Amino acid sequence: MNKVSLEIIGLTYSESSTGAYVLILGDKNSQRKLPIVIGGAEAESIAVGIDRKRGGRPLTHDLFLRFAKEFGIEIKEVVINRFREGVYYAMLVCKQGDNLTMVDARPSDAIAIAVRCGCGISAYETVMAEAGIIMETIEQDDQPDNQDDPININKVSPDTNFDLLTVHELEDMLEEAIENEDYGLAAKIRDEIKGRGQS
Repeated sequence: MNKVSLEIIGLTYSESSTGAYVLILGDKNSQRKLPIVIGGAEAESIAVGIDRKRGGRPLTHDLFLRFAKEFGIEIKEVVINRFREGVYYAMLVCKQGDNLTMVDARPSDAIAIAVRCGCGISAYETVMAEAGIIMETIEQDDQPDNQDDPININKVSPDTNFDLLTVHELEDMLEEAIENEDYGLAAKIRDEIKGRGQS
């Protein structure tokens, strides 16, 4: 099965899910992004792993790696292998001696481990095709937001009733959510569009 190599693009607070964050993974060879809603504790652990900060006591993911190292287990890769009903699934590819083992994991936990051990992160092409969002590169500048921008950022909200909207309206809302970098809401709209395609 074809795999797509990913990198961490960002970690942002989700406006549409209380206490949740959105981990944004990017395809290294295209503009596709994979937004994954994760919990606050996992977001903090990923941020700590990226910053290489070491606290006084090991976090759960540090403990996992220490345990693996003690038993000669090497984490070779993290693969996001499925996307079902809005939920992502991942596996850790582990090597012990000559044996390779796949261990089921939540993507948030698997990526928190990956940033600590430096292994690669990838997703099956089927996952990218179903759940990926194509985005142009967003350039950051020091200019304040244009107050005359015709896009009303309050038009799309977590409380919007998708059932009352057409697919075309949902596609417009998806573009708006991406432009506003509300990836949690973008993921919900994407799932609604895909759900209608299956019915």
